[in-house]
Amino acid sequence: MQVDQDTRVLLDELEAATAASDLPPPWERPVDDVRDDFMALSKSLAGPGPQVLKVENREIAGPDGRTILIRIYWPKEADAGEPLPVMAYFHGSGFVVLGLDSHDAACRGLCVESGAIIVAAQYCKAPEHKFPAPVDDAWAALGWVTDNCATLGADPARISVGGDSAGANLATVVAQRAKAAGAPALACQLLVYPVCEMEFAQPSYDTFAEGYNLTRDMMFWFRGLYLRDEADRTNPEAAPANAADLSGLPPAVVVAAECDVLVDEGAAYADRLRAAGVSVDYQLHPGQIHGFWGFHERLPRSAQAHAAAGTALRRLFSTA
Repeated sequence: MQVDQDTRVLLDELEAATAASDLPPPWERPVDDVRDDFMALSKSLAGPGPQVLKVENREIAGPDGRTILIRIYWPKEADAGEPLPVMAYFHGSGFVVLGLDSHDAACRGLCVESGAIIVAAQYCKAPEHKFPAPVDDAWAALGWVTDNCATLGADPARISVGGDSAGANLATVVAQRAKAAGAPALACQLLVYPVCEMEFAQPSYDTFAEGYNLTRDMMFWFRGLYLRDEADRTNPEAAPANAADLSGLPPAVVVAAECDVLVDEGAAYADRLRAAGVSVDYQLHPGQIHGFWGFHERLPRSAQAHAAAGTALRRLFSTA
C-alpha cells in the first residue's frame, strides 16, 4: 500500500522538518510544548476551510464544575428557516492535544457538505483529566445539543454525533450511552478513523508503525496519558469495540485512511456493527494517512472525503 503523490510530498516535508528541529520525541518533552506544536502544524495543514453561513463560540456547563467551549457552525441552508439536522462533533486529539481551532476547517467542510448544524465541543484533555472525564464532557455536550435544538434551529428528530480519531471514540461511546439511556434517539453517527480498541494489537499497528504521520509509539504515549490503569483498556467506554451488544445503535458512516495504524480496528468495528444489524457506510480512502480529514490546505482527498461523508449523512438525515 502506497500513499498518493500529494501525501508523499507532505510526509517528506514533515520528516525533514522533524529532522531539522532535532527535538526529542513527544514523551520526553513537556506536554504543553507538544500541544503547541501539534496545534501550529494542524492549523497550517488545515487552512481556512470553506465558508459557512455563520459561526459562534459559546461556553456551556460541563461535569464536575468544568466549562466546555463549543463552536457552532450553521450551513447556508439555515437561511431558509426550516429546522436542520445537528451533529455534536468531537475533534481528534489522542485525548491529549488539539482543539476547536485545529479542526475549524474540518467542521466547516462537514457543515457545508452535510447541510447540518455542527456543534464542535472542546472536551477536557489528559493527563490533567484522565478517562472517563473526556467521555463525560462529550456526553454533556450532546445533552446540551439535545436541550437546545429550538434555539439552534435544529430538528430534535435528527440529532447525530461525530468525530475523528479520539473524537470518533468519544462519538461512538456517547452513542452507546444514548442507547443504554434510551435518549436521545440519534439519527446517525460519523466515525472518522475511530479509536475503537485499547490493546493496539491489530496488524495495521505493525504495517504503519512509523512514517505515516500517526505512529504506533505515539498511540502508546497517548494511551498512557489517557487511561488510569490497565483495567481501563477493556472498559467499553474507553474501548467501544468491547461493548457486548452493538445492536440498536444508530446508522454509521465510517471513514478510513488506508495507510493508518487505526485502519484495521475501524474496519473491525464496522464489521461488528453490521453483524449486529446496524447500517454501515464504510468509506476507505486509498493512499491516505491519519489526519488527512483535516488537512484541507494540503491534501485534495480531504475535501473529497468530506463530500462523500456529507452525501451519506444527507441520505441518513433524509430518512430519519
